[in-house]
Amino acid sequence: MAVKSPDPSYLGYVEVDAVLVAAPAAGKLAALQVEKGSQVKSGDQLFEIDRAIADAEVARAQSALRGAEARLANLLTGKREPELKAIRAQQREAKASLALAKRELERAKALTASGASAQVRLDAAQAQVSTLEARIAQFAASEEAGKLAAREAEIEAARASIDEFRALLDEAPRRRDDLSPPSPLAGEIENIFFDVGEWVAAGQPVVSVISPAQTKLRFFVPEPALALAQPDVVVHFSCDSCPEGLTARITHTASTPEYTPPVIYSQEARAKLVFLVEAVPDGGQAQLRPGLPIEVEALK
Repeated sequence: MAVKSPDPSYLGYVEVDAVLVAAPAAGKLAALQVEKGSQVKSGDQLFEIDRAIADAEVARAQSALRGAEARLANLLTGKREPELKAIRAQQREAKASLALAKRELERAKALTASGASAQVRLDAAQAQVSTLEARIAQFAASEEAGKLAAREAEIEAARASIDEFRALLDEAPRRRDDLSPPSPLAGEIENIFFDVGEWVAAGQPVVSVISPAQTKLRFFVPEPALALAQPDVVVHFSCDSCPEGLTARITHTASTPEYTPPVIYSQEARAKLVFLVEAVPDGGQAQLRPGLPIEVEALK
């Protein structure tokens, strides 16, 4: 069976990839600097998310930093002088009790030796002396330990906390800037998805920007012309109200066929094997609007 010759032209449409602009943090939309259809330059501010939440996070980080610095200073200096004075007072009290307990022990020894007192009294006096001696030793050790800094692991943990909070504060200006993202490219505001005062989730687009640099043609070629639709091949196309001599360069050809192109871009609603081809218009040409029907000359 003879293969039909390719169609004299291929039908398609213009597509413009919109760039969606969002803020990385959630918040109320505080301001819009653009309107739908307005032109923007790369770097122009588009909108602003309320900074109240970000400012509160900064305040919390500042407070936590001060607390961490105070903890580190306390760990490095040991106990405060009033705390050491309290330990010394307890030690003096224990020494006075020990002196009294030793006198009681001597009397208990004399009475036990003469048989005027039972052995149990002597044992109790000896236990009291031993207990007070141990307590005095404990107070002495506490006083010496209180003069020392904390263990190295605790000090390192406190220093790590300080570094963490300082890093959060260092990032604060960038996080504030992220709430007012600039336009990533020059172009036109295609759509605005929120009104001022509405709540915007983190990462949810607020505006979309389209640019001639993001424009491409999408058209359909029959299977016999597939071998000619290769990357970098220049095609000639036309559209309503467009100047003559428009050209584009093929960038991609689909590997999977379709059996019916979209009806609005087809001269006949008949079933046939077609492949989607994408091409980028050459520079210096009139701006092509999204959805505009085009007609591409047959490849030769």
